[in-house]
Amino acid sequence: MATAKAKPQAKKKAPSKKRKAAKTDSRRIARFCVLGIVGAFALLSLTGSWYAAHPLEWLESSAMPRFIASPLLYFGNRILMLTDALDWTGHDAVYETDDPAPEGQVLYGGKPKRVGAPAPSDIQVLDRGDFIVGWSDSLRHPVWVAYHVPAEAKFEVGKRPGFRKDRAVPEAPASSAYDRSGYDRGHMAPNHAIATRFGPDSQAKTFLMSNIAPQSPALNRGPWRELERRIADLWTQRWGEVWVICGAISGDNPRSRETLGGTHVDVPEKFWMLIVAQERQDVRALALVLPQTVRYGDFPTHRIVTIDDLEEMTGLDLLPDLPSYLQQALEADRPTRLWPVRVRDLFKLIMLRFPGA
Repeated sequence: MATAKAKPQAKKKAPSKKRKAAKTDSRRIARFCVLGIVGAFALLSLTGSWYAAHPLEWLESSAMPRFIASPLLYFGNRILMLTDALDWTGHDAVYETDDPAPEGQVLYGGKPKRVGAPAPSDIQVLDRGDFIVGWSDSLRHPVWVAYHVPAEAKFEVGKRPGFRKDRAVPEAPASSAYDRSGYDRGHMAPNHAIATRFGPDSQAKTFLMSNIAPQSPALNRGPWRELERRIADLWTQRWGEVWVICGAISGDNPRSRETLGGTHVDVPEKFWMLIVAQERQDVRALALVLPQTVRYGDFPTHRIVTIDDLEEMTGLDLLPDLPSYLQQALEADRPTRLWPVRVRDLFKLIMLRFPGA
């Protein structure tokens, strides 16, 4: 019986020298491209970090062309946000004190005192228990509000209450005064922090119109919200209880001030925030001023000022009861960053930059 002959297998054709060379060249080009992209990103990040670390007044006066400045700020701000948060870069205003922290109290360093314009002369203090309002009948909004945020969040944020007129303050506007005005009803004592620390009764008080001031949507939903969430969700976890005084700065001339259409509610030119924490004997403070013209995605770091400058802009003595040795040092120092956070909270910090997070 004849056996079938096995067919000889076709020999693989060895790749030509040209193919080998072409493949080697392609790999080399790809490698150079990757290294080039990584190098360009690293250079842009380093240069951008250096550029973005300058004070706002320097950035605004810089002769850098916009097509160069914009990408430098874009990358620099984001890199600095991370390196500052990790405590690798930047400077905080921190000084030692001999006094213990006023744990559980609303005020740190005393109640703000008026020393002159632009603060109005008709400030009346409204004690809401977990926060305090410095109200002005002439402006129809708070001049300042003080609150504290303990480290532990004991409550869930429930259903959002509706805004309502404060019947205890006759000059407080109705919620409808803000309708179709182009401005948000901006919380001074914040909904989220008060709700999670003190519960629904205190949360409802933050929706009284005596705690509200007109804020541009970009400010209210952007940098202002970011600061409020950093305080409540990040900084209390790193530094413990945090004390805050925030408020509004109106124009010097009452006749030229903007008001909500058809009302006497003053529209402030700027808003400010003073944040204090004490870890053992170390007191750290941070002051910021944000104009109504800020953009949604602006980084609050560029709005840091000294407390001395803030007091001059507001006409208020903001920490009047601090010992003079601490007050002088703390109020003259200008930090260059927002406070660091725990490494485990870095993702939370990044998510604050996204709408609705």
